Amino acid sequence: MPSAAYECLLSFLQREMRLSHIYQPVMIRTLLQHGGEAHRREIAKAFLSEDRSQIEYYEHIVREMPGRVLAGRGVVERQGQFYRLTVDAEALSEVERQKLIDLCNRRMAEYLERRSDPWAHRRNAVGYIPGSLRYDILKRAGGRCEACGISAELKALEVDHIVPRNKGGTDDLSNLQALCYTCNAQKRDRDDTDFGAVRRSYDYRDSGCVFCSLGPDRVVAENELSVAIRDGFPVTPGHTLIIPKRHVADYFDLHTPELNAIQALMEGQRALLIQKDPTIAGFNVGINAGEAAGQTIFHVHVHLIPRRVGDVEKPRGGVRGVIPGKQAY
Repeated sequence: MPSAAYECLLSFLQREMRLSHIYQPVMIRTLLQHGGEAHRREIAKAFLSEDRSQIEYYEHIVREMPGRVLAGRGVVERQGQFYRLTVDAEALSEVERQKLIDLCNRRMAEYLERRSDPWAHRRNAVGYIPGSLRYDILKRAGGRCEACGISAELKALEVDHIVPRNKGGTDDLSNLQALCYTCNAQKRDRDDTDFGAVRRSYDYRDSGCVFCSLGPDRVVAENELSVAIRDGFPVTPGHTLIIPKRHVADYFDLHTPELNAIQALMEGQRALLIQKDPTIAGFNVGINAGEAAGQTIFHVHVHLIPRRVGDVEKPRGGVRGVIPGKQAY
């Protein structure tokens, strides 16, 4: 006859457990494997063993670091996805094999004793991203790598700091993106020099630009890279401008973090305006890029224009109205 403990866990696993990730069954499995109790680190190791992105990361490490070095020294050889010792490992006695394993462990221990934090390079480059923030990034990316577009179903995605932490980047939503492991690894290879210049460019201001010298009384919201103000000559009540802090004239010259920052502020202002005025039924979002398109202030600004039912006689066509006679179709 099944035990009460078995019936209780069986019922939970089959009928009650609701999954948003694999963590619950992995934790229960680990506790069962350890007799009902396990240290937090053991449970974390179990999560790690199921994380495809981490496995892919260390597969890359195997190939590019010890695999390449040891092959160059003639200690191992690679055949496809497999590595083997160049010596006849089957000729080793069990005592010899164990002595060599013990020596490997001693060399590891000696190295770790000399280095207070041998994994600092991983922590500084990637860092811990809270699950809720990671979810927001992956959701915003639509479950695809923001560089190559591959689906998360085909390759595990990582949350990447666009401007790396060790170059001054923050954990702000606007500085994070979803990359597959391959794109993330390739990006890291180049960022030691490229992102220094990018980061410095964010500080550029033009003393003669009205948007570069906004007073704090004009700003209604801001994040690391952009600000929101109410338009001085509003088309409708609540008309808002979202402006990058860096002085840049053309929308198409914005960096990806600035686009993310602008989008984040625009979403926040949209929600706030709707909360304050329930009559708002829609929005026009517009950018004038270039003098021929009507741009008069040559510092990028995105118009967020609330619309209400009946505010114009015939709203059909919306932004097509920038060309007289072309709005209706």
